Amino acid sequence: MKKTLLLLALFSALLNYSQTNSNTCEEADANTPITGPGLFTVDAINGNMPPEFCVGSGTNVTAGEWFRYTPSEDTFFTVTTELPQNSGGDTRVHIYSGECGALECEGGDDDSGDLGNGYLSIASLNVIGGQTYYIVFDDRWNDGGFDFEVYEGEPPPDPDPAPATFTSSNISITGSTRAVVDMNGDYLDDIVGITSTNVNIHLQDGAGGFAETNITTSTADYTPGWSLAAADYNADGFTDLLYGSGSGVTFMRSNGDFTFTEVSGPEDIFSQRSNFADINNDGHLDAFVCHDIAPNVYYINDGEGNLTFYQSNVTAGAPANLGDYPSGGNYGSIWIDYDNDRNLDMFIAKCGGEEARRTNQMHKNNGDGTYTELAATIGLADPMQTWSSAWGDFDNDGDMDVFVGASTGSHKLMQNNGGVFVDVTASSGVATLSATGIENATYDFDNDGNLDIASNGNILFGNGDMTFTVYTNQISNGSFGDLNNDGFIDAFDGNTYYENDGNENNWIKITTIGTDSNINGIGARVEIHTPFGVRIRDVRSGEGFRHMSTLNTHFGLGTDATIDNIIIYWPSGIIDNIVNPDINESIVIVEGQSLSVDDFELVNLVVYPNPAKNVINFETAINLSGRIATVFDMNGKRVLNTKLEENTLDISNLNSGFYILRLESEGREITRKFIKE
Repeated sequence: MKKTLLLLALFSALLNYSQTNSNTCEEADANTPITGPGLFTVDAINGNMPPEFCVGSGTNVTAGEWFRYTPSEDTFFTVTTELPQNSGGDTRVHIYSGECGALECEGGDDDSGDLGNGYLSIASLNVIGGQTYYIVFDDRWNDGGFDFEVYEGEPPPDPDPAPATFTSSNISITGSTRAVVDMNGDYLDDIVGITSTNVNIHLQDGAGGFAETNITTSTADYTPGWSLAAADYNADGFTDLLYGSGSGVTFMRSNGDFTFTEVSGPEDIFSQRSNFADINNDGHLDAFVCHDIAPNVYYINDGEGNLTFYQSNVTAGAPANLGDYPSGGNYGSIWIDYDNDRNLDMFIAKCGGEEARRTNQMHKNNGDGTYTELAATIGLADPMQTWSSAWGDFDNDGDMDVFVGASTGSHKLMQNNGGVFVDVTASSGVATLSATGIENATYDFDNDGNLDIASNGNILFGNGDMTFTVYTNQISNGSFGDLNNDGFIDAFDGNTYYENDGNENNWIKITTIGTDSNINGIGARVEIHTPFGVRIRDVRSGEGFRHMSTLNTHFGLGTDATIDNIIIYWPSGIIDNIVNPDINESIVIVEGQSLSVDDFELVNLVVYPNPAKNVINFETAINLSGRIATVFDMNGKRVLNTKLEENTLDISNLNSGFYILRLESEGREITRKFIKE
């Protein structure tokens, strides 16, 4: 619900009550309670810390400050630090019911505020007259003084209700909650919390319920203080986890029986965003880790689940340079295909230090195992302060645009015009969002067919034309997925489940299972073709800054009642074309399950010379510019992939031998054999 809490002061006569700070729950019981609206002061946070955390984790929490609240009647209650005198501050609040020693979380908030830096708190819930509640501020971000206000009664109705609404509830998770992802191979998104010795999973039952299972692990050398990534990198059917900390990374590798084996290296890594991706496109998932204070690192999978460490431009023989600025500054990496050449590229949102250190990067995949950094060439080399970006096709024209979320300063929206990006922030409506932060991701929350942007608890609802309508304080930062299997994207953060209330719009949810490609299909481009047009998604592991979200691919369809076909471009080069799938269902697509579709425009294509030394030419009446040329060796391995600019192909880097060439466009293809001398 969008709240403009300062306006509420116009409707309430707020009194400054003298209720004092309490250092413990018992002390709050002995002091005069808050019984109605008012303005209150926290002198300092120096009492007992909360017994559990209704929002976020207990990292860096050492103290709390306690207030008792007893409403005189049933009402809607709001506590807020979103006040002019607190501008620029940072607070976190928890709200409990029950008795001292047996408290239960009812709500809370960390960063829902808009004022100043956007780190102030606004928490609301329905309360029962005569029942005792405890308002507790902790010192995670601030142990000094500030004011807070209590409001009672429903806030004024939102004059423009959000296209998607959420109902919040509490689910107590052990440890740092960092993931919404399928953990047991049933394709349903589960909730994952991490401690140094446990993986705490709430398994979704598909009908709105969860079953908790707590898996004991060895004591992890490193915990996910900075990021968590998830994927099945050892291909045993169960999801593995990557913990990114400020000192190193730990892999919790699944054993295929719902147990884990810890794999930690000796490398000193200040992890920021981490991802799973097939960096060298050999069909096996590798891992990438942004390094805050040194060149980036990655781990190459040998196909047996064994990982070899490399650091860009540091490790001898490192196969690729994926960001080698000496002092790092690497924060939010995301793997996407920005130029539609069927190769997986990588964008890094950068932050801090001199301009060169904080200038964003785009590492273009050249399709031959190498990468080229060319952000300046395509309009993305921006020195703004950002920790993450949200990539999606916001104008539904078939290529990926990007919202670069500011951690300080102003957000930017960049439109993709054929692989070159243009700043359209001024005309987009994005500038009306003043709140900044570190988390940005994109989903279609209202299933209208247009991608939306979640930015630090706010939602920018997309209109499908590079314009957005901003609704503040909708959810919290966190992970995203379909947590009740109803086809609508929900959110989870801390111990709070934000259930999407849904609407009448249609949808489809797709799970990709790779065979020649990696088992999760990470890096695949998924297209759906409907009467509306074409919508696209990339399958990816690790977006936003800190959290891990679903590996399923979700499309809202709006009022479209049919899907003509689904096309999946797999990293291996295989193309699947699924005709007339059912809607409002979750479907599983296994790589290679459909027959190829011939491109009849190219049935008379001639490849010459054959054999060829360095270049092959295409004889056809069709201009091939923009078509994807893929070369496979005789074992079916993709060895070259590029987007054609003319009717020729450079094969000079191929070894001598026999090859199969495929030309592809919009899911239709033609193949020819050739010999490289």
